[in-house]
Amino acid sequence: MGILSKRIVVLPGDGIGPEVCSEAVRVLRAVSSRFGHEFTFDYQLMGACAIDATGSPLPDATLDACRRADAVLLGAVGDPKYDNDPTAKVRPEQGLLGLRKELGLYANIRPITAYDQLLEHSPLKAERIRGTDILIFRELTGGIYFGEKGRSEDRTSAYDHCTYSREEILRIAHRAFKAAETRRHQLTLVDKANVLETSRLWRETVQSIAPEYPSVALDYLFVDNAAMQIILNPRQFDVILTENMFGDIISDEASVIAGSLGLLPSASVGNGAALFEPIHGSYPQAKGKGIANPMATILSAAMLLDHFHLQEEADCVRDAVQHALDQGVVTPELNPTTLYSTEQVGNFIAYSVLDIADCEVHRNNIKLGMSTII
Repeated sequence: MGILSKRIVVLPGDGIGPEVCSEAVRVLRAVSSRFGHEFTFDYQLMGACAIDATGSPLPDATLDACRRADAVLLGAVGDPKYDNDPTAKVRPEQGLLGLRKELGLYANIRPITAYDQLLEHSPLKAERIRGTDILIFRELTGGIYFGEKGRSEDRTSAYDHCTYSREEILRIAHRAFKAAETRRHQLTLVDKANVLETSRLWRETVQSIAPEYPSVALDYLFVDNAAMQIILNPRQFDVILTENMFGDIISDEASVIAGSLGLLPSASVGNGAALFEPIHGSYPQAKGKGIANPMATILSAAMLLDHFHLQEEADCVRDAVQHALDQGVVTPELNPTTLYSTEQVGNFIAYSVLDIADCEVHRNNIKLGMSTII
């Protein structure tokens, strides 16, 4: 692919968000330098910082900028002063929900990777999770979370309706099939079709388009069995496709395989600008201490490059993260005795993107805080 010019809105957010976003941008600048692309970064407010500045968690200026962007990179949102105040009518998380709705982000994509260097950090046995490489597609804008809900007049009963249309299922199913074509050619639909009518619609719809993807083997698991299998033998999965609530649960369950939330990226995509963010929260206790792990946000930037169809560039970033893990260039979360800060880890990965063979020359300078090239 030739030279690209892309506009990326950066939403640093709250807590450690600005620190990890800074390192992801540093790595994207390294990508643009090595491959000749032009990335323009537009910084905007969202979350608690936006409430403090404007009274809104998603200011109009931020939303307008995101609508015009080619992609959006988010750090994290959330602040204890809102979490600990049950009377707060405006909350940081409302900005993220509003952004998903306004951008029509209907598919959440989460890779789950078991890195050899982190197997000891997982509560699961290494022999069960070694080699795990799963991509989870969760439908994000339908289902029980968005259905009609209410209480009886006497408040003693309640209901939440789960509704899906064929079109809602088709648009994410096509994405999941296409992803499976580029991986190990296996797609697992997770549902509860033995009980739920919406799940039966999911099966019918996914089955109807399966012939369009002859190289992909399609199988099915009820969600209760899938939850068990993810723990017993996660290596059996390639791409998982599921509805909103099941995906919410399954993706969080699978996150323990990686051994660290600091290495788990995500993407939320629709028909326009896509959103890329680490799955971890704002971790306010670590704010400003330089100890936050930037790798999940950097890997989210790799997914952003995937979205731009820059496969070589995305793979280069992932290789650079792997190189940092191999060399032990990590933050204290992964090694309590480490000497590396958030910025130093980001710098090492950025140097690796520029030239993996040469980055060892800069390693001592990085450790001493003297790396200034990027």
